[in-house]
Amino acid sequence: MLSTNYPAMAKRSAWFVDRILKGTVPRELAPDQATEFKLFVNLKTAKELAITIPVTILARADEVIE
Repeated sequence: MLSTNYPAMAKRSAWFVDRILKGTVPRELAPDQATEFKLFVNLKTAKELAITIPVTILARADEVIE
């Protein structure tokens, strides 16, 4: 499962609200896209679903849940 940095997204959302409240037209604000992702692997669920997770994915995972 990939997850984004929700606290960073909340801060950025507050920036957008601030700009709009100060009079910026929303269409003039460029949309943001997440730039930081975290990879979580749940081995228990993978085992129950009979899915084999490659070692390369496990090595790259930020967190492995057993």
